[in-house]
Amino acid sequence: MTGPTPRQTGAVGPGGHVPVLLAEVLEVLHPRDGGIYLDGTFGLGGYSRALLLAADCNVVAFDRDPTAIAAGRSLQTEFGDRLQLVEDRFSEMGRHLPLPVDGIALDLGVSSPQLDRPERGFSFRNDGPLDMRMGASGETAAEVVNSRSETELADLIWRYGEERRSRQIARALVARRSERPYSRTLDLAETVRAVVRASKDGIDPATRTFQALRIYVNDELGELERGLAAAERCLAPGGRLAVVSFHSLEDRIVKDFLRTRSSAAPRGSRHLPDAGASLAPTFELLSRQAIKPGAGEAAENPRARSARLRAAARTDAPASTDHTSTDGEWDQESGGTA
Repeated sequence: MTGPTPRQTGAVGPGGHVPVLLAEVLEVLHPRDGGIYLDGTFGLGGYSRALLLAADCNVVAFDRDPTAIAAGRSLQTEFGDRLQLVEDRFSEMGRHLPLPVDGIALDLGVSSPQLDRPERGFSFRNDGPLDMRMGASGETAAEVVNSRSETELADLIWRYGEERRSRQIARALVARRSERPYSRTLDLAETVRAVVRASKDGIDPATRTFQALRIYVNDELGELERGLAAAERCLAPGGRLAVVSFHSLEDRIVKDFLRTRSSAAPRGSRHLPDAGASLAPTFELLSRQAIKPGAGEAAENPRARSARLRAAARTDAPASTDHTSTDGEWDQESGGTA
């Protein structure tokens, strides 16, 4: 896929920040005049700004981080009522949308402002409080590290960080916290570095453990699963979905969801009368393979190197019902919220 560069769209954020795979996301969503688009992960507002500049459309932007919403007020001043800011998780999109939308963009993971500000507690290179919360509520990473059992810590570090030395790390964490509870990021990073050897590729030994704690604290994978199901319900027929992920755990969930939803699924079971019938696909894949950044973008922005974009278009088939709750979500039959 090709398209306008971020500089051409004018969607360069504060400090020269450029959203990852922006041109490709715009090409997928193909914004049009009069359309309604959802930016599920507002951050610095790069995707929202690009959409608003590309067409005379409206954007509803979500972010669970109150600082991101506060910073976005200047963008709202620039575009007026064409931009609506919502402080909430993107999985709750159905509670805030009066109508189905024509496109949804999700840029997963931690945002640049969160990662670059030590006081947010995401960085293992700069000292700060061991927080890692994207929003303003819930357990901090320090509370998790200081309260979970050795087995629980080992499991979450392995599951969410895919760290092979998860058991040794958990054992070291529990031994150290018995002397002094964890409260700072560098304190935690130093414990992990004492257990995990530095790799030849230069990746910090604490990377996977910090990723695991961040994902766990913010329930990022559960949020993604709920958000994809919500997007299926909230997209209008023909609406486009663009999801940018940064590690294999996220990408696997997106890939499996779209693969399942883009093929006919069996209805019922062998014990029911309608066995053999199929549920119509709710999505059509726009690209069989994940779309990756070009060499130029990867060289300019090292964080973009692991990015993967998956895209699909909504069909007119009814949304699947294999989700946990539809309270407040878009009701396609009645044309309103349930």
